[in-house]
Amino acid sequence: MSNWLEVTIPAHGDPEALCDTLTAMGLEGFVIEDERDFKSFLENNTQYWDFVDEKLEKSLSGASRVKLWVSDDDAGRAIIADLYEKGLSPESRPVADADWENNWRDYYKPVETGEKLVIVPQWQDYDGDRTPVRLDPGLLFGTGDHPTTRMCLAAVEKYAKPGGKVLDLGCGSGILGIAAAVLGAGPIVAADVDEKAPDIVRDNAKLNGVEGAVTVYVGDVIASASLRARLGSGYGLVLANIVADVIIPLAPHVPAFLAPGGVFVCSGVIEGRQEEVRAALEAAGLRVTEHHQLEEWHCFVCEL
Repeated sequence: MSNWLEVTIPAHGDPEALCDTLTAMGLEGFVIEDERDFKSFLENNTQYWDFVDEKLEKSLSGASRVKLWVSDDDAGRAIIADLYEKGLSPESRPVADADWENNWRDYYKPVETGEKLVIVPQWQDYDGDRTPVRLDPGLLFGTGDHPTTRMCLAAVEKYAKPGGKVLDLGCGSGILGIAAAVLGAGPIVAADVDEKAPDIVRDNAKLNGVEGAVTVYVGDVIASASLRARLGSGYGLVLANIVADVIIPLAPHVPAFLAPGGVFVCSGVIEGRQEEVRAALEAAGLRVTEHHQLEEWHCFVCEL
């Protein structure tokens, strides 16, 4: 097994200049970790604010560094020595090929949700009593681990009926609709603004043997009347695990999707936004029948 050294070099606020220096030394394949880039991404992608991993945010707090990898041998150590001579203060730690390829999988374990379901990474076996939903966690967010997803999955258990139509808006990995299909609901229709969503949802549906039950559309449900028309109506369960800033303008369109007696479940609502979301739901003619909170997140269950 080949071993490597991961080398971290402080950039002192100017990672691009450091990269130029490394390139001039004949080095390549490095990664920039910079808090400013992270904050810039968030400022330009507000739809992801509620889903920021706090561990990632903390790890990048104050960060300005460049990482590269060299072989754990005399040649690699010579490169590190050269970095020292140039006053770059490198720090190194050993890593193995297997670490690069597989260690990220150690962070994903089966996640029990509600009373029936367990979300299982595709590479793991499961022989417990719960109904498994298999997922590739490397694709989009929505692994079953986040509090908003767990609350939605509990609602899916309760409200997805055998043979009942389900609509998943902002489907991400497809976990909610796929869980409903695994429990016997269907047909399942899903939509997301991400163009990668159809392939990802189909792959995850195939892992669970329900690919024939799931149809995925790409587009903005709020902005596109034609997409709303294609999605149709008569759904017994409509799901939206998104964010408050999307749920609020989405709310007026929800009644048209629901069948008589249908249920709308929305989550992704951060603490402090719950009353604003409730007001929007009620203004759209929806009656809030359940309000759940898990950690700093809120989930509403509504009926017409």
